[in-house]
Formats: sequence, structure tokens, C-alpha cells
Amino acid sequence: MPNKKTPVKKPTAKPASSEGGVTTASASSKKAAQPLQVVRGMRDLLPGDQPYWRQTNAIAEKLASAYGYERIDTPIVEDTALFVRGVGRATDIVEKELYSWETLGGESLSLRPEGTASVLRSYIQHGMLNMPQPVRLWYKGPMFRHDRPQSGRFRQFYQAGYEVIGDADPVIDAQLIILGYNFLKGLGIETTVRINSLGTPESRANYKNALVAYFRSKKAKLSEEDKKRLLKNPLRLLDSKDPAIVELKAEAPQIVDWLDEESKAHFMRVLEFLDEVGVPYQLDPYLVRGLDYYTKTVFEWYANSDDQELSQSALGGGGRYDGLAELLGGRPTPAAGMSLGLDRIVSRMKEKNPPSQDHRMPQVDVFLAQLGEMGRKRALALFEEFREAGIPVGEAFSKANIKAQMEIANKRGAKWAIVIGQKEVLDGTVQLRDMDAGSQEIVDVKKAVHEIKKKLANRNGVDTSSVTV
Repeated sequence: MPNKKTPVKKPTAKPASSEGGVTTASASSKKAAQPLQVVRGMRDLLPGDQPYWRQTNAIAEKLASAYGYERIDTPIVEDTALFVRGVGRATDIVEKELYSWETLGGESLSLRPEGTASVLRSYIQHGMLNMPQPVRLWYKGPMFRHDRPQSGRFRQFYQAGYEVIGDADPVIDAQLIILGYNFLKGLGIETTVRINSLGTPESRANYKNALVAYFRSKKAKLSEEDKKRLLKNPLRLLDSKDPAIVELKAEAPQIVDWLDEESKAHFMRVLEFLDEVGVPYQLDPYLVRGLDYYTKTVFEWYANSDDQELSQSALGGGGRYDGLAELLGGRPTPAAGMSLGLDRIVSRMKEKNPPSQDHRMPQVDVFLAQLGEMGRKRALALFEEFREAGIPVGEAFSKANIKAQMEIANKRGAKWAIVIGQKEVLDGTVQLRDMDAGSQEIVDVKKAVHEIKKKLANRNGVDTSSVTV
């Protein structure tokens, strides 16, 4: 949005007095500050959400490694022209959903609404064409669209994406679909792939003409919004959830009838690869995806569910985009990719395995409890020794009451507690308590870490002769 200077109005009432650099107001005019809320369409990922996100992050990285993808992180802010050229000027994303503004220096910038255009921009800019092809890149992070917030959809949302640049073989398309299927299956979500082919830009253009002719003959049944789509981006009509359009498209031309022979052969090979691996799919002649850069194969994953809303909400999708590199100023370069909507995936995971209402604190092996200022100082130093040794350790240094500290030790699942008071500091010892057995022993403070290592090794059935001080 352009920066505009707002004229400053002169105050009509007597300004509040200022004392010591802090503005104050009279007690009669002072109002309680209203709590601020998160921006509409955004949300906080709370501690109770994090186990689900850790699962998705872990499987995203595990599969990237297994399939040979290297990590790439592109900026959240890009030149607006990247998305106008790459995603398409007539798409809903560019026309309605970009978070864009003009800087004081006159640059037109936007928050990224998706990851593919940025990744391909980076591929071109950094000369990755000279690397062994194809280049396999993956990313994970926030995207932004000024979209109407709805179930499982946010204005700041998260995606994990995988892109293969520099290879036109249909096995690339198939393996991307397999990767996404395994990603969701690994999180306990059974899915079916819906798949279609858009053919080459030429066959797509011919199909678009046939589609426009059909819907023009039904124009009286179209909403004003769909009439605009008919003029600007007619393929988007096939994505419409409007009951009138759903009924009309049943008789609409299907793109498979307009595919060139090479696109048909490419598509058949993709399906043969999926058959070989046993990935379930449905042919969907009306699947077009919402971005202009797609060519040939397009696909989306849908959860297998009796819930109508769940079964109609895509968990991710992708396709081939052989012409995007040229649109962004690069050489002709075949490419394909996909992304997974982590927000919807996490929502689905929560429905299958609801979060516990009892918030559990992070679990530790040992807990440091302290009495008095001398005990706290010694425990503070001992904490660093345990941390450097890689032993999960807990503390409550801000609390003086030993009973309160031991309650926290129990909540954190500590197997042993180390208690340090003034006497222990003077003696150079610690009290080592077994939280399960209730037994207690005195240990030299210099050997505290070593003793815990031995106990951990014994508990895990490890030969303690290798444990060194």
C-alpha cells in the first residue's frame, strides 16, 4: 500500500500533563486499556499445538532427505512483479489476495503468497542451471494471502514444498505425488490423489475457447463474480463451489478431449507409475488448480473421510510448470513441484488425535532444587554442567520453597532430584534423591554429573565401564 502522510489534527482538549517523561491523565478521564487481539485471519501456535507441528516438520525433513532434496529458504518479501508474471495477473491471488505496498523508494513489494515462483526466481538468479540437473529443492515456512478466513484457512499459513527443476520426464510428476502421499500417510492421514492434465499452453488455449463458448451459452445462470471469471480466467469456473456452476460443469467440455498426443502420452505414463507403486488416484477432468503457470500434470490430495467438508478440502497439490522459467526471464526449463498445506494437515491430525487438556511440562531426567542464596548460586553453575553434558535437566531457581520445587520436579517427570543448600555448599556435596524409590544419598558435587550418567546408563542397560568422569 502506498505510504500516505496523514494530516495531524490539533488537539481540541487540554493535553494530559507530562511528568518525568511519562504522559499521565486525570483519574476521571483515564480508561482501562483494552486487551489487544491477534489480527483477523492470523493466529498463535500455542505450546499445545507444537507437538503436531514438530511431527509435520520432522516428516518434511525426513522425506526431503530420503528423496534427495536440498533445503532452500527464500525471502518472505519479493518484488510484486515476480507474482504478477509467475502466478498470473488474472488470478485471484494477484487480483485480490496479495499483501502489497510501495516503499518510500518507489519499490512495489509483496509478501509471498506461495513458494514456487520464489524458488524458480532463485534458481535463475543463482545460475543453478549449471548444476547437475534436475535440481531438487524443498522449503518450509509461512505464506501470506489476504483471503477470507475460513475453516483451516488463514491469512498467514504454512507450507512445505518440493520442487524439481530441469527435467521433463513424467516419472518426476509421479514421484512428487508419491512423496506427498507418503508425507500424509506418515502422519496417519489416508488420502486419494485427484489428477488431471492441462496439456501444453496451445492445447489449453484451445480448450479455454471451447469452455468460454459453453459458459457463454449459459451466461444467464452465472453470478456476477463468475461472469467476471468467464472474461478474465475462465478455467477458474471449474473450481467454483457455486451449486449452479457445479451443475453446469457436468455438461461442460473436458480438457482431456483437447490434449495433444504428447501430453496424453505424458499423462498416461504418470498414471502407469502411480499404478506400479499402488498410490490411489481419481481422474478429475475439472481439476485445473488456481495458478497460470501449470502445464500438463496437475494434482491434489484429499483426505479419505465420510465428513463432506474434509473430503472436499485439499491438503495440498501441485503439478508441472514447464513454461514458468521463461516467464521469469530464464531459459526454457522443464520443472514440476508441489506443496502441502500444513495448517489443514495439523487440523486433521488434531481431529484424529485431540490434544490433551492437561498441559504437560517438558520432561527431564534430573531436577535441581536449591535452598538459600548460596544453594541457588551453586545449583545455577551445576545446571550448566548438566546442560553441557547433554542431560535433560530442570530447575525452578526463582522459587525458594523446597516443596514447590519438588512438585515441579514431579510434574516434569524427573527420575532424580539434586538438592543443594548452604550445608551442601560448605561440604562440597549434593543430596541425590531417587524420585521413584524415595531413597537418598550424599554425592561429591564434582561427581554429580558422572553419577547421573551412570544411573542413566544402568536404566538403559548400557555397560557403565565406558562412562568416564
